[in-house]
Amino acid sequence: MSLIKTTPPEQAEGKLAELYASAEQFFGFIPNNVRLLGVSPTILDNQFSMVEYYMSHKTLKTPLLAGIRMMVSKRCRSEYCENANTQMLIRMGVPKEKVEACKADPQQAPFSDNEKAMLGFVLKAVEDPKSVTAQDVEALKTMGWTDQDIFDAVAHGARMVGTNIIFDTFKIDRD
Repeated sequence: MSLIKTTPPEQAEGKLAELYASAEQFFGFIPNNVRLLGVSPTILDNQFSMVEYYMSHKTLKTPLLAGIRMMVSKRCRSEYCENANTQMLIRMGVPKEKVEACKADPQQAPFSDNEKAMLGFVLKAVEDPKSVTAQDVEALKTMGWTDQDIFDAVAHGARMVGTNIIFDTFKIDRD
């Protein structure tokens, strides 16, 4: 049970009811993370906009983004998001043993070499941003990543840190 009151779907009105309907269409139900973010419909709407942006990203593919969220959440010790993204990767067809291997060592992720490099870079950025160097960025560029790709990946990881803080602060229950 969350530490703050969330609105049950049957009591949602206006913009929140619209957002819940979108979530139900996408997920088949209203997940607890949507209910919690729905405490502020503007924040939930912003989250949905970001999800739409990343779902249609030209180069950062959905499995890599789920891997970033899973690994950032693991490093933040945020069980809700780690579990949700673990399950997402498995539903995408990544074998459970490969997901678990990635969680033990991100270089074992079932991604291409340049995606593993991006994952490692994002983890470095969210754990110790001051340690990131120009050489780190240049290494990603030599692998074909653009400045926007690099920025978007780090922004995605950084947002995940904030999301983990929100979910853990208010004690979100697993779905």
